[in-house]
Amino acid sequence: QVRVTESGGGLVQTGGSLRLSCSASARTSTGNAMGWFRQAPGKEREFVASISWNGGSTIYADSVKGRFSVSKDRATGSAFLQMNALMPGGRGVYYCADGRSADAGRDRGGYTYWGQGTQVTVSS
Repeated sequence: QVRVTESGGGLVQTGGSLRLSCSASARTSTGNAMGWFRQAPGKEREFVASISWNGGSTIYADSVKGRFSVSKDRATGSAFLQMNALMPGGRGVYYCADGRSADAGRDRGGYTYWGQGTQVTVSS
């Protein structure tokens, strides 16, 4: 069983930045994509960003393009989400997920293991 763990959430003012980290333990290889999703109160979990197994391909939700950046440490398989210019709409629980394949995409079904999430709060 792969255990996914996120960290780095917190409280930030509008326009501020946070960097989220994600690790996946007990994985048999580092050849999987990783994705970031968020869930605001009362809303469904939505796609934020994903990165392919080697970091060569990234996908972003339109709402975060130009402000968020996803990266990956190929040696460890850890993933990171740099969030800049955060807005109140960006608040919620951010989840990291381990992809089923090398390039998992936007669909939640493309991911097998999920972390418990880390809370991001953006004050106005």
